[in-house]
Amino acid sequence: MSAIADPPAAELADGNRRVGDAVFSRAALIGALLVIVFLAGVGAFLVIQGMPALGAEDEQVWDKDNLWGLVGPLLFGTVLASMIAMVIVAPLAVGLGLVISHYAPRRLAKPVGFLVDLLAAVPSVVFGLWGAFILAPYLQPLHQFLVDYFGWIPLFDGPASATARTILTAGVVLALMALPIVTAIMREVFAQTPSAHEEAALALGATRWEMIKLAVFPYARSGMVAALLLGLGRALGETMAVAMVLSTTGVIVSFDIVSSENSNTIAAFIANSFKEASGLKINVLIFCGLALFVLTFLVNFIGRWVATRGVAKA
Repeated sequence: MSAIADPPAAELADGNRRVGDAVFSRAALIGALLVIVFLAGVGAFLVIQGMPALGAEDEQVWDKDNLWGLVGPLLFGTVLASMIAMVIVAPLAVGLGLVISHYAPRRLAKPVGFLVDLLAAVPSVVFGLWGAFILAPYLQPLHQFLVDYFGWIPLFDGPASATARTILTAGVVLALMALPIVTAIMREVFAQTPSAHEEAALALGATRWEMIKLAVFPYARSGMVAALLLGLGRALGETMAVAMVLSTTGVIVSFDIVSSENSNTIAAFIANSFKEASGLKINVLIFCGLALFVLTFLVNFIGRWVATRGVAKA
């Protein structure tokens, strides 16, 4: 009676890999479906609880004419603060990304990238405390300088805030909070530029900066846009840091970013108002959250679409 030969070790290893691949693919699929379910659940809750606010008026909408008279200025302030953050973070992220990916030696690039990534681990409350009590006093002279020399621009109309707890200071804090994600994406996009393109530019006599302009930036353009849009989504939804930095303010539309009469953001307004709200006011705040949810979702969706489109072209 002949003995049954054991299967080769290579076949066993291949079978184990197939089982592992199957388990991983199922787990990834379940995780993706759970994210979609949770997102749909949050959206459904906001819609169901926010719809009753459409009939709110007068005192229920903080003495505005109607619900949109409250939500509109808050959306304006949210976008204004986030755009200030993006104006600040864009050159910083591009510079840091290039230093880490192309300029700094490897022994220095890794620690710098690690330190930038660590900013993402700092709680937003810490950023808020730092912005309100450390950054704001240092920025007060800058506020006065902008009013004195650029007061003819509506953004710096003034009068300058004595505490500098303004939408400008909030924008600087948001920029630091969005910097890690924007920098991380940009440095990865810069690093993926085909080395053949870079070497060809250098071989033709281009300087390193000319090589970056001719080879790196065109290849990374869509990734850079996607990084900024994802950073914008991060800034739009920030709550506590903005609530702690901004001085107490009403719900107004103001382009002045250095005055104490600030525009407010949706997240900060909800955080400051929810504790004392009751009845239909809670539904109004939930509707404000729905408006922010839709805005953030659209920004992140566009960012992902731009990133995917860039990968497909590459």
